[in-house]
Amino acid sequence: MKSFGATMMRAARRFASSLPALFGVLVFTFLLMRVLPGDPAVFFASGPNAGKEEIEVIRKQMGLDKPIPEQLVHYLYDVGRGNLGKSLMTGQSVTTDLRERLPASLELTLTALLIALVSAVPLGVIAALRPGSIIDHGVRLFCALGVCVPTFVSGLLLIYVFYYLLGLAPDPTGRIDVFTSLPPSRTGFLTIDFLLAGDLDGWWVAFRQLILPAVTMALFVIAPLARITRASMLVSLGSDFVRTARSVGLSWWRIVVTYALRNAILPVITIAGIVFSTMLGANVLVEKVYSWPGVASYALDALLSSDYAPVQGFVLLMASIFVVVNLLVDVLYGIADPRVSI
Repeated sequence: MKSFGATMMRAARRFASSLPALFGVLVFTFLLMRVLPGDPAVFFASGPNAGKEEIEVIRKQMGLDKPIPEQLVHYLYDVGRGNLGKSLMTGQSVTTDLRERLPASLELTLTALLIALVSAVPLGVIAALRPGSIIDHGVRLFCALGVCVPTFVSGLLLIYVFYYLLGLAPDPTGRIDVFTSLPPSRTGFLTIDFLLAGDLDGWWVAFRQLILPAVTMALFVIAPLARITRASMLVSLGSDFVRTARSVGLSWWRIVVTYALRNAILPVITIAGIVFSTMLGANVLVEKVYSWPGVASYALDALLSSDYAPVQGFVLLMASIFVVVNLLVDVLYGIADPRVSI
């Protein structure tokens, strides 16, 4: 209990030390959006043929008529009050848009991470148990292919095979098909909301829509997870405590699972946290290929439209999630091994 309290105190200090980084992300993103080419006032004033007065009215509505330092001060003040601005694309506040779309991205990313972990950890363990064998080389080749093939390519290939050729997958057109009604929103995760509503048919529809984009994302992150698992297992299997366990006559599988894997899993926890944060912000290609209504595709549409507020809100959200996830990983790491100081 005392160790857990010390871990939480260190985590709180880590969070406080990350606040300047979040402030830097805010300022950098704000300035970057102002130096990018394109005038959002022209875009939202019905194109380049719009009148000068109409453009000036929109610039004033967006606050672009003020000096950049003054814009920055107003923006930081609004963020401090929880106001991320208004999206000119949707007409809603950015906070509302992100709140509506974040569950879709989280459900997709968590499912993909679960698939990746369930696949990568056994692959890494098997490869470590047979180093230099055909199995080891096969796992390493599979990992190399997963990294080399871009997600949009693997996504299109999976759609072509499982939807077009075999007809096993549903239309890649979002979270559910047009014939299914949405369940009452409780968690924002459709698979969970359908279960809570007792609608098994709806759950099956949502699950079928989810599995192919989740597999597409998982293929790209299996490689780093399997590699770190293999490397950690090799170190654990060659350690003194494993040799001692073998000398006292313990079964080989008990040594592998109870002793070697338990110690090898610590680096995997760290990599899994980093991978999750990366997946959540970088899954825009998967969301576009499968028409998934997540925050990444929302931010990309806003960027193409020079809609500043959604892009700034998205970057701030991703930075905050990255900080929280890494703190959670640190806490789990400290709980799993109290000798580790965070």
